[in-house]
Amino acid sequence: MTTTNTTLALRALAFCSLATINTACTVLGPDYASPSMEIPTAYKEAAGLTMQARELSTDGRWWELFGDTQLDRLISQVEKRNYSLQAIAAQTRQARSLAEVARSVRFPTLVAGGTNDFGLLANWEVDLWGRIQRTVEASGAAAQASAADLMAAKLSLQAQLAQNYFQLRVQDADIALLRITVTYYERSLQITRNQYAVGVVDRGSIAQAQAQLSTAQAQVHDARLARAQLEHAVAVLVGNAPADFSIATAPIDIKVPEVPPMLPANLLERRPDIAAAERRVAVANAQIGVAEAAAYPALDLFAGVSIRKGLLGGAKILAPLYAGELPQAGRAKASAAYDESVANYRQMVLNGFREVEDALAAMQILNQASNAQTTAVQAARNAVSIAENQYRAGLVNYKSVIVAQASALVNDRAALSLLGRRLAASVSLIKALGGGWTPTAQTLMEPKDQY
Repeated sequence: MTTTNTTLALRALAFCSLATINTACTVLGPDYASPSMEIPTAYKEAAGLTMQARELSTDGRWWELFGDTQLDRLISQVEKRNYSLQAIAAQTRQARSLAEVARSVRFPTLVAGGTNDFGLLANWEVDLWGRIQRTVEASGAAAQASAADLMAAKLSLQAQLAQNYFQLRVQDADIALLRITVTYYERSLQITRNQYAVGVVDRGSIAQAQAQLSTAQAQVHDARLARAQLEHAVAVLVGNAPADFSIATAPIDIKVPEVPPMLPANLLERRPDIAAAERRVAVANAQIGVAEAAAYPALDLFAGVSIRKGLLGGAKILAPLYAGELPQAGRAKASAAYDESVANYRQMVLNGFREVEDALAAMQILNQASNAQTTAVQAARNAVSIAENQYRAGLVNYKSVIVAQASALVNDRAALSLLGRRLAASVSLIKALGGGWTPTAQTLMEPKDQY
């Protein structure tokens, strides 16, 4: 091994160290700052709610607020067995791997046998203009966006399952109500037939009673179909074939929880889809620096040892002599992509505010409708009792009883429908708020400075 080779290798290593220092000072492209966004001071539709605003910490398990153990068991299976979620989780792992690949470029690559005589050769690209640094920033932000996508998908699937489950329980209650009504109508039809036999009523009363009974029977079948389809939907959400899955019929015993709305500013911290959109802005911002660096020379260093030649070292510079308007076009494209991502982010924020306002309005108005419907149910039941007493006293014909019974059934079913809609609205609000209402309820993604 000659003195000249040794000196050359030492000079190469010294140049590597100097280049490393220079890299930190020469980074093209803008440094990232989160896009500005005008935030309202309060939700408009929250003003009419009479809920007590209280801190509720569920550690991300928001569904436990409904107090249904069957729902708890079902939602626990979504993360474990839902295939759509597994696919998105695999995409997240891919994004993390790509980030690790990008980080590895910062370090030299060591190759055995690179000198054709069983030597060792190390190659290293000097990041003179920050291209590698910006690439690492972009891939890291992309991995964080993918992690937020996974959180958003999980929240969406959990909310979908909860809403399907609540509607299934509403159908259980509806079927039970209709079956009781059918039994009652069957007795009424038999009474009417007996009265016709002794000449108390005409054949028209029998026809009316039969029509009432047949309508209720058809409604039972319609409710059974709706329940079956909801059960199939839940089966798929928890990773089961509908043929191998069933939910036992049970009475509905679910109360609509109080959900205190947060301040609008919290939405930007809680919503995983908004977090994903913000991270994609960071990706696009870093890509501007990558595009700018592509127009400047690249420097590769190599150093190694050869059995025949001893120490080796040197440098390779690749400098574009003429590229026309390609560099400007590349930067313009990257800048336009950044503007697109900013617009998408701001639109995502606005959509988030709208979803919260929609859910708050739904909860407020449906609560009022439920109170009115409770009064209507009681009045309709009283009307049935009065009509039956008047009929027995001979004051009204049987048509009055049928009309009162039909009205009572309609009001009872309307009350059940309102309960289902209120439960669905509460889930929509929880989802719109990001799955909870305390900042520590869940972690949206890994720390932004991890990469």
